[in-house]
Amino acid sequence: MEIYGDSISGNCLKVKWTADYLGLPYRWHEVSVLKAETRTPEFLAINPAGQVPAVVLDDGRPLAQSNAIILHLAEGSDLIPADAYDRARMLEWMFWEQYSHEPYVAVARFQVRYLGKAVAELEPRLVERGKAALQRMEDGLQASPFLVGDRATLADVALVAYTRFAHEGGFDLAAYPKVAAWVRRVEAALGIA
Repeated sequence: MEIYGDSISGNCLKVKWTADYLGLPYRWHEVSVLKAETRTPEFLAINPAGQVPAVVLDDGRPLAQSNAIILHLAEGSDLIPADAYDRARMLEWMFWEQYSHEPYVAVARFQVRYLGKAVAELEPRLVERGKAALQRMEDGLQASPFLVGDRATLADVALVAYTRFAHEGGFDLAAYPKVAAWVRRVEAALGIA
Protein backbone atom coordinates (compact mmCIF):
# COMPACT_ATOMS: atom_id res chain seq x y z
CA MET A 1 0.00 0.00 0.00
CA GLU A 2 1.15 3.53 -0.77
CA ILE A 3 0.20 6.27 1.71
CA TYR A 4 0.46 9.87 0.55
CA GLY A 5 0.44 12.26 3.47
CA ASP A 6 1.88 15.33 5.14
CA SER A 7 3.43 14.55 8.52
CA ILE A 8 2.14 17.84 9.98
CA SER A 9 -1.45 16.74 9.34
CA GLY A 10 -3.44 14.90 11.98
CA ASN A 11 -5.68 13.56 9.23
CA CYS A 12 -2.64 11.94 7.62
CA LEU A 13 -1.21 10.69 10.90
CA LYS A 14 -4.42 8.83 11.75
CA VAL A 15 -3.96 6.77 8.58
CA LYS A 16 -0.33 6.05 9.50
CA TRP A 17 -1.24 5.15 13.09
CA THR A 18 -4.02 2.81 11.98
CA ALA A 19 -1.74 1.03 9.51
CA ASP A 20 1.01 0.78 12.14
CA TYR A 21 -1.37 -0.50 14.83
CA LEU A 22 -2.69 -3.16 12.47
CA GLY A 23 0.78 -4.09 11.25
CA LEU A 24 -0.05 -3.30 7.63
CA PRO A 25 2.92 -2.84 5.32
CA TYR A 26 3.04 0.46 3.43
CA ARG A 27 5.30 3.01 1.81
CA TRP A 28 4.92 6.57 3.08
CA HIS A 29 5.15 9.36 0.50
CA GLU A 30 5.62 12.78 2.10
CA VAL A 31 3.44 15.34 0.30
CA SER A 32 3.78 18.89 1.63
CA VAL A 33 0.61 20.92 1.77
CA LEU A 34 2.65 24.04 2.56
CA LYS A 35 4.64 23.57 -0.68
CA ALA A 36 1.44 22.93 -2.72
CA GLU A 37 2.58 19.40 -3.58
CA THR A 38 -1.05 18.27 -3.49
CA ARG A 39 -1.64 20.37 -6.61
CA THR A 40 0.83 18.62 -8.90
CA PRO A 41 -0.54 16.65 -11.87
CA GLU A 42 1.00 13.48 -10.39
CA PHE A 43 -0.82 13.86 -7.08
CA LEU A 44 -4.08 14.99 -8.68
CA ALA A 45 -4.04 11.75 -10.68
CA ILE A 46 -4.22 9.90 -7.33
CA ASN A 47 -6.71 12.23 -5.65
CA PRO A 48 -8.45 14.75 -7.93
CA ALA A 49 -9.64 16.65 -4.82
CA GLY A 50 -6.00 17.59 -4.19
CA GLN A 51 -6.05 16.63 -0.52
CA VAL A 52 -4.00 14.40 1.71
CA PRO A 53 -4.21 11.75 2.93
CA ALA A 54 -4.69 9.47 -0.01
CA VAL A 55 -3.76 5.83 -0.40
CA VAL A 56 -3.27 3.50 -3.28
CA LEU A 57 -4.26 0.03 -2.14
CA ASP A 58 -2.28 -3.07 -3.02
CA ASP A 59 -4.68 -3.76 -5.91
CA GLY A 60 -4.09 -0.28 -7.36
CA ARG A 61 -7.35 1.34 -6.29
CA PRO A 62 -7.03 4.84 -4.78
CA LEU A 63 -8.93 5.97 -1.70
CA ALA A 64 -9.08 9.40 -0.05
CA GLN A 65 -10.55 11.03 3.06
CA SER A 66 -8.89 10.03 6.32
CA ASN A 67 -11.89 8.50 8.06
CA ALA A 68 -12.90 6.50 4.98
CA ILE A 69 -9.33 5.21 4.71
CA ILE A 70 -9.02 4.15 8.34
CA LEU A 71 -12.44 2.51 8.24
CA HIS A 72 -11.36 0.50 5.20
CA LEU A 73 -8.01 -0.45 6.73
CA ALA A 74 -9.50 -1.49 10.07
CA GLU A 75 -12.35 -3.59 8.68
CA GLY A 76 -12.61 -6.75 10.80
CA SER A 77 -10.15 -5.52 13.45
CA ASP A 78 -10.62 -4.70 17.14
CA LEU A 79 -10.65 -0.98 16.25
CA ILE A 80 -14.24 -1.43 15.04
CA PRO A 81 -16.76 -2.62 17.63
CA ALA A 82 -18.58 -5.86 16.84
CA ASP A 83 -21.81 -4.55 18.38
CA ALA A 84 -23.89 -2.67 15.80
CA TYR A 85 -24.90 0.11 18.19
CA ASP A 86 -21.34 0.66 19.40
CA ARG A 87 -20.16 0.68 15.77
CA ALA A 88 -22.78 3.35 15.00
CA ARG A 89 -21.58 5.37 18.03
CA MET A 90 -18.02 5.10 16.71
CA LEU A 91 -19.18 6.45 13.35
CA GLU A 92 -21.16 9.19 15.09
CA TRP A 93 -17.94 10.44 16.71
CA MET A 94 -16.02 10.11 13.44
CA PHE A 95 -18.60 12.13 11.47
CA TRP A 96 -18.72 14.72 14.28
CA GLU A 97 -14.91 14.95 14.25
CA GLN A 98 -14.82 16.12 10.63
CA TYR A 99 -17.70 18.56 11.03
CA SER A 100 -17.42 19.95 14.57
CA HIS A 101 -13.87 19.35 15.80
CA GLU A 102 -11.31 19.37 12.97
CA PRO A 103 -12.59 22.62 11.35
CA TYR A 104 -11.91 24.48 14.61
CA VAL A 105 -9.20 22.76 16.63
CA ALA A 106 -7.09 21.80 13.61
CA VAL A 107 -7.61 25.10 11.81
CA ALA A 108 -6.60 27.10 14.90
CA ARG A 109 -3.49 24.92 15.22
CA PHE A 110 -2.59 25.40 11.56
CA GLN A 111 -3.01 29.17 11.73
CA VAL A 112 -0.91 29.51 14.88
CA ARG A 113 1.73 26.82 14.34
CA TYR A 114 2.25 27.02 10.58
CA LEU A 115 1.03 30.45 9.52
CA GLY A 116 2.50 32.28 12.54
CA LYS A 117 -0.72 33.89 13.68
CA ALA A 118 -0.96 34.89 17.35
CA VAL A 119 -3.65 33.10 19.35
CA ALA A 120 -5.16 36.52 20.13
CA GLU A 121 -5.57 37.12 16.37
CA LEU A 122 -7.68 33.99 15.80
CA GLU A 123 -11.29 34.48 14.78
CA PRO A 124 -13.25 34.45 18.08
CA ARG A 125 -15.85 32.06 16.65
CA LEU A 126 -13.10 29.60 15.72
CA VAL A 127 -11.84 29.61 19.32
CA GLU A 128 -15.36 29.40 20.74
CA ARG A 129 -16.24 26.39 18.59
CA GLY A 130 -12.91 24.71 19.34
CA LYS A 131 -13.58 25.04 23.06
CA ALA A 132 -17.12 23.71 22.54
CA ALA A 133 -15.71 20.68 20.71
CA LEU A 134 -13.28 19.95 23.53
CA GLN A 135 -16.08 20.35 26.07
CA ARG A 136 -18.24 17.92 24.07
CA MET A 137 -15.42 15.39 24.31
CA GLU A 138 -14.98 16.08 28.03
CA ASP A 139 -18.68 15.39 28.55
CA GLY A 140 -18.54 12.30 26.34
CA LEU A 141 -15.75 10.80 28.43
CA GLN A 142 -17.72 10.92 31.70
CA ALA A 143 -18.90 7.32 31.50
CA SER A 144 -16.02 5.43 29.92
CA PRO A 145 -12.24 5.62 29.41
CA PHE A 146 -12.58 5.75 25.60
CA LEU A 147 -15.19 7.43 23.42
CA VAL A 148 -17.04 4.16 22.82
CA GLY A 149 -16.53 1.97 25.86
CA ASP A 150 -13.52 0.36 27.45
CA ARG A 151 -11.15 0.06 24.48
CA ALA A 152 -9.83 2.26 21.70
CA THR A 153 -11.82 2.39 18.47
CA LEU A 154 -11.49 4.38 15.28
CA ALA A 155 -13.40 7.16 17.04
CA ASP A 156 -10.42 7.58 19.35
CA VAL A 157 -7.94 7.40 16.45
CA ALA A 158 -9.87 10.07 14.56
CA LEU A 159 -10.20 12.45 17.48
CA VAL A 160 -6.79 12.08 19.10
CA ALA A 161 -5.08 13.21 15.90
CA TYR A 162 -5.71 16.91 16.44
CA THR A 163 -6.74 16.89 20.11
CA ARG A 164 -3.22 15.90 21.20
CA PHE A 165 -1.93 19.05 19.43
CA ALA A 166 -4.75 21.37 20.57
CA HIS A 167 -2.29 23.41 22.69
CA GLU A 168 -0.54 24.43 19.45
CA GLY A 169 -3.75 26.27 18.54
CA GLY A 170 -4.08 27.94 21.92
CA PHE A 171 -6.39 25.39 23.57
CA ASP A 172 -5.27 24.40 27.07
CA LEU A 173 -6.16 20.78 27.76
CA ALA A 174 -5.74 21.42 31.49
CA ALA A 175 -9.27 22.84 31.27
CA TYR A 176 -10.42 19.42 30.01
CA PRO A 177 -8.87 16.88 32.42
CA LYS A 178 -10.81 13.88 31.11
CA VAL A 179 -9.71 14.73 27.57
CA ALA A 180 -6.08 15.13 28.67
CA ALA A 181 -6.14 11.73 30.41
CA TRP A 182 -7.89 10.18 27.39
CA VAL A 183 -5.15 11.49 25.06
CA ARG A 184 -2.55 9.62 27.14
CA ARG A 185 -4.67 6.43 27.14
CA VAL A 186 -5.16 6.55 23.37
CA GLU A 187 -1.46 7.21 22.73
CA ALA A 188 -0.61 4.20 24.92
CA ALA A 189 -3.25 1.97 23.30
CA LEU A 190 -2.07 2.84 19.78
CA GLY A 191 1.63 2.94 20.62
CA ILE A 192 2.11 6.52 19.44
CA ALA A 193 4.33 9.13 21.05
